[in-house]
Amino acid sequence: MTTRSEPGDGPSDASLSAIMSERRQLINLAYRLLGSLADAEDVVQETYTRWYAMPRRQRDAVGSPGGWLTTVASRICLDLLGSARARRESYVGEWIPEPLPDHGEWAGGPVGGGAPADPADRVTLDESVNMAFLVVLESMTPAERVAFILHDVFRYSFAEVAEIVGRTPGACRQLASSARRRVRAGQAPSAPAARHARLVRDFKQAWEAKDIAALIGLLAPDATAVGDGGGLVSAVLHPVEGGELIARYLVDLTVKAPGLVLLERTVNGQPGLVAQQDGVTVVVIAFEVAGDRIRHLWAVRNPDKLRPWTAG
Repeated sequence: MTTRSEPGDGPSDASLSAIMSERRQLINLAYRLLGSLADAEDVVQETYTRWYAMPRRQRDAVGSPGGWLTTVASRICLDLLGSARARRESYVGEWIPEPLPDHGEWAGGPVGGGAPADPADRVTLDESVNMAFLVVLESMTPAERVAFILHDVFRYSFAEVAEIVGRTPGACRQLASSARRRVRAGQAPSAPAARHARLVRDFKQAWEAKDIAALIGLLAPDATAVGDGGGLVSAVLHPVEGGELIARYLVDLTVKAPGLVLLERTVNGQPGLVAQQDGVTVVVIAFEVAGDRIRHLWAVRNPDKLRPWTAG
């Protein structure tokens, strides 16, 4: 990233490393708010641009540069969330948050000055990156989403959230409470990691064997599969509902695409699958498990969203 220089700026600027060390935390925040790594990176770039656009004296007067950066990034995200709703109305097919590989790369430490008011209502950074959680976030209003993520995930007090979103602490408390109810209503209780991994592995083996009966046994009767091609590649335009229909669709897909190789990979912090054709990643699949069955599958085919899986 290049920044504007001013008299007195340069390698001796002691605050530079501290300012740049906030980048990972800002991407953590912006990704959870927007569901897109590409958009998150743009937000962080714009945030730093605004920081270095300020006169040196004004920057030096900022008591908490990290807090300033977070406030600006959050406000940019809030504006983008409003316009994103309009963009997604014209999106071809279903829109799924961008899947991320290797969850360890995206889990930052807690920030913010507020102590947890009710730990039972909190979610962790690990939980807040899984696909089921991100999908529920899409049902929230922009203000709900920002208040909830800042408070319940990143541990900011409601007073700090209020300053960022331009509402009263009481209003932000209500926004977070409403968002929390959406999460509880929209997500199944988390399955133990070992069970989730076992179901995904069994699913992979049944799919590779084209075993429709085995697939049906692994899927909940009311399971839903959602595909996202973004109009750039072929994908189902509407969710496929019902375990049997999903099983038959997947087996038919492998018949039409011989040579498809399935790999077990971490997708947004949980066991998932990656499908490759001739060594190129063409699909990334995230799962939600309820009990001993798979309840949701999210299959991302949009190549723009597969960039983190193909880079390097």
